[in-house]
Amino acid sequence: MVELKTAGEIAAMRAAGRVVADALAAVRQHAAVGVRLTSLDQVARQVLADSGAQSPFLGYLPRFASTPFPAVICTSVNDAVLHGIPGRYQLRDGDLLSVDCGAVLDGWTADAAISFPVGGPRPQDQRLIEMTEAALAAGITAAVAGSRIGDISAAIAAVGRAAGYGINTDFGGHGVGRTMHEAPSVPNEGQAGRGMRLVPGLVIAIEPWFLAGGRDDYLVDRDGWTLRSADGSRGAHAEHTIAVTAEGPAILTVASA
Repeated sequence: MVELKTAGEIAAMRAAGRVVADALAAVRQHAAVGVRLTSLDQVARQVLADSGAQSPFLGYLPRFASTPFPAVICTSVNDAVLHGIPGRYQLRDGDLLSVDCGAVLDGWTADAAISFPVGGPRPQDQRLIEMTEAALAAGITAAVAGSRIGDISAAIAAVGRAAGYGINTDFGGHGVGRTMHEAPSVPNEGQAGRGMRLVPGLVIAIEPWFLAGGRDDYLVDRDGWTLRSADGSRGAHAEHTIAVTAEGPAILTVASA
């Protein structure tokens, strides 16, 4: 069931979104060659704690997982494209890191993700990141009242396919509200003009993730969480929580001024 949010509830979600954006910014600032992924998780934990927020990731146990998620961020490095568990791996020069983070504040949730290079960026990684961010922007632009979910999906896929990247629809965007994953689903590929009609008050996370090698399939690590490209190519992930309003899409996961 899709639950529309009031203006006051969207404002509360925007406050949670600021926490998410601040946590991602702090993680990005801390990420450097030699830093362990567990250290990045501690940075995010501190931002959440300082803001009086909780993590919707920590202890999360969806149907596809065999164990609860043990951290407050996902850290996916290089060919790990989603759901990477922060471990003792030390970042290396040239790594491509994707970080996903959520926050629950006063009962309302927000969710966002970024990808960025560590140390000296590789040109092909920079292009992958830029195209993933362009797809996110295209998806957000399509999220206007009167359009449909498929319009968002088609806008995302148009960018990714034109760039030659792989796209998998097993995991994608979703509704956000009192919990991190609500209806509706927002796939990263679909047909324009199809699916649920967008109306003011709908809050969704739009999150393209692309596979550089062009194949759409992935493998799952023994940890039951980490998704890796099947061909070993790198991946990038970008995400914002947005609200559909009568004035257009509003991005809720924006950092504090």
